[in-house]
Amino acid sequence: MHSNEIWDAETAGRYDTPGEGMFAPEVLGPTVDRLAALAEGGRAVEFAIGTGRVGIPLAEAGVPVTGIELSPSMIAQLRTKVDDSVIPVVEGDMTTARAPGEFHLAYLVFNTISNLLTQPEQVECFRNAARHLVPGGRFVIELWVPELRTLPPGKEATVGVVEPGYILLDTYDVLNQQVVSHHFTFGDFTKDGGRRARLGRSPHRYIWPSELDLMAQLAGFELESRHSDWEGGEFTADSPYHVSVYRLPR
Repeated sequence: MHSNEIWDAETAGRYDTPGEGMFAPEVLGPTVDRLAALAEGGRAVEFAIGTGRVGIPLAEAGVPVTGIELSPSMIAQLRTKVDDSVIPVVEGDMTTARAPGEFHLAYLVFNTISNLLTQPEQVECFRNAARHLVPGGRFVIELWVPELRTLPPGKEATVGVVEPGYILLDTYDVLNQQVVSHHFTFGDFTKDGGRRARLGRSPHRYIWPSELDLMAQLAGFELESRHSDWEGGEFTADSPYHVSVYRLPR
């Protein structure tokens, strides 16, 4: 399935959840603060900027932001909030598309590098980030740690999230390092219409932190830091996520 088939007009139209979930202040605040600090007063380029969840508040914090985005529908949703003079966007693939100018920071948030379904594509994403950055520039990736320790032998699925109105089920192909995320959203079962659920699915190629580090080395980066969250929490063997900062030599 091509990314444009996943990030279509319907998905883009219901992607934003202002004040909740990924858009909650307690999620966005630390993300924007950390990225602004890492930019060190320079320009930033966001790979797969989407509807501007992070790019817009980062620009409002004073960091000049340019986006790269494959989906015209996501760009159209972004344009309902800010125009090109605030956040210019290049339509294209984050492995090859080139935003004009030089940047101090490139970043890729919320597991999005895993939307690239092959290892060569993921390596090319690092190389494209390097092409955008000045010497000493940083590339930041937010990514989940594969949950294979919770996958019993002979089973192919894990339940990742159970919340009111939402369940995430991941099915794994461990031989080929692929996972399909199944997103079930539904209303209150006790109310009219609550018996029906909506299913959305997205394929991913999962990446171990050590493999990510090797991809970075192939593109000329060095690992500068790795934390369990945007607030600088310690990354341990039990951390479900990581924020990894890679840097080019000066």
